[in-house]
Amino acid sequence: MSDSSASLARLKRRLERLERPRGGQKRFSFGCDAIDIRLGGGLALGALHELCAAEVDDHSAVSGFTLMLAARASDAKPILWLREDKGQRQHGRLYGPGLVELGINPDRIILVTASDTLSALRAAADILGCSGIGAVVIEPWGDARALDLTASRRLVLAAETSGIAAFILRDRTTSFASAAATRWTVASASSAALPGNAPGHAALSVELVRHRGGVPPFGLVMEWDREEHIFREPALSRAFLPSAQRQPMAA
Repeated sequence: MSDSSASLARLKRRLERLERPRGGQKRFSFGCDAIDIRLGGGLALGALHELCAAEVDDHSAVSGFTLMLAARASDAKPILWLREDKGQRQHGRLYGPGLVELGINPDRIILVTASDTLSALRAAADILGCSGIGAVVIEPWGDARALDLTASRRLVLAAETSGIAAFILRDRTTSFASAAATRWTVASASSAALPGNAPGHAALSVELVRHRGGVPPFGLVMEWDREEHIFREPALSRAFLPSAQRQPMAA
């Protein structure tokens, strides 16, 4: 075998290892080839995923993205949303008509508030052991320093044991160490109107910042199809470079 053939064979084996779910771990897909192919079939169930608002004004965008992922991961089971009292006062309750606009039945969402981050983390670890729950969202307030590497490892262990996907929703980007399988930043994006000038699908700019399986960072614009409950690439979408390589857009 030539050196080039041997190199290609090694690369193929490496890619196969990256794409293979760890320990037979199941995945849930985005329903969008542009992202599922890059991720080797989607995101791992029984894992912790971290989602951060790109800017302060992007809290609604990251909340929507988290809810969309939870809906895909939960297989029609209830989604438990844990948030701190301070977050509830700052951002308000989840808006029922807004959930309906995303094609999500508000009755599927179980909203629980906690007095502080530690209480929310303890509750999340306990609830991840309940087979009747489809996904768990943890929304800490502010920097949430209690959600450190050790705390995130506890959540990872609970998620791996139950096979339930857990999502940490942060209202700002963070440099804190985390055991999460993936970390994303999310921003709102413009959507194109539907025929008859009807409101378009919800559109988001998402960027994979870190993937513990070795998938390189990437980003793209996606739309959420509220009827099919899948993500799509907009007809005129364009992938964007990781933040370190991104150039300002011309006005």
